[in-house]
Amino acid sequence: MKLIIPSLIGIALLASCGDSGSKSGNDTMKSDSMKVSYFGDTITADGAMPVAALEAKMGDAPSYNCKLEGTIESVCQKKGCWMELTINDTEALHVSFKDYKFFVPKDASGKKVIMEGVAKYDTVSVSMLKHLASDANKPQEEIDKITEPEYELFFEASGVMIKE
Repeated sequence: MKLIIPSLIGIALLASCGDSGSKSGNDTMKSDSMKVSYFGDTITADGAMPVAALEAKMGDAPSYNCKLEGTIESVCQKKGCWMELTINDTEALHVSFKDYKFFVPKDASGKKVIMEGVAKYDTVSVSMLKHLASDANKPQEEIDKITEPEYELFFEASGVMIKE
């Protein structure tokens, strides 16, 4: 009887070492010189193009499957459920995650990223623009100034690799 409780505790501890089932989908691997974290589908860097080249490569296509590399400009500060990548000094590409199945760390701004998925143009409603501004902790005055929908390029990532 004295061994039953310690045995049950040991079994519970071993069982807790498995996959936690969290929404982050995070796997981390360390190479010789850098740490790489994966979110969503595990991808490779092969064939990734700079995010700044996306619009030219996409042309008039309504959507474009590709792999992009760039720098994370900002991340949703509520959950990590979206990020923006720097395109140039005045533009950023909004990135969401396929089926809302994974998130990225809220402190990933400034890190290098490679992602695979689909780029497409779409109209973003005023309510969604306000929601995104709120997620980014923008001041209420700035959120209140949003009164028109925007037609923009965005990206839905199925896999993300962040280099640390």
